[in-house]
Amino acid sequence: MSEQRLLNIPYTIIVEGKYDRLKLLSVCKAHIITTDGFGVFKNREKMSLIRKLSEARPIIMLTDSDGAGKLIRSHITSAIPADRLIQLYIPKIKGVEKRKNTPSAEGTLGVEGMEKELLYRMLLPFEDENTVIKSLENPLSKTDLYTDGLTGGNESAKKRDELAKKLGLPSGMTANALLAALRILISYEEYLTLVGR
Repeated sequence: MSEQRLLNIPYTIIVEGKYDRLKLLSVCKAHIITTDGFGVFKNREKMSLIRKLSEARPIIMLTDSDGAGKLIRSHITSAIPADRLIQLYIPKIKGVEKRKNTPSAEGTLGVEGMEKELLYRMLLPFEDENTVIKSLENPLSKTDLYTDGLTGGNESAKKRDELAKKLGLPSGMTANALLAALRILISYEEYLTLVGR
């Protein structure tokens, strides 16, 4: 693939692992969430974040085309209304990913093994050049959470729960999980208003 500009995708994209995410970041600017394989089955925070994101705007599902990918897709699809999901499928191609010595259980390539040109063509219909992707522009950091007592203090967990409740997120979120959600869901200015700064 000749060097093309990165696509600006305003939808959150769900992939299985960090190498899938890195591959997509080579063709687009987008907020990309990994399921950490089957980790999403037990990760209440991540599923809540995915649900919340789908309320604001449809999300793109792009899991591998093997049995594991289908199970993960099915799990997320059962939790999100159909009209809030954009289902994209990679072709089933035999092969081994470059970073691996042996093929996957089914001997097929995952998202990370797809050609950039194919992924580019798949995502091109969903581009919006004029949309600013909040999470890529949002300077909110762990320092802000510390400054506002959301981490590092005796009452931090309680304060995180109060802020999470205002945004329709679950209680008990870690500081890192809350930070990831805030950077996607609201602007820095909206955060400052919420914490009364």
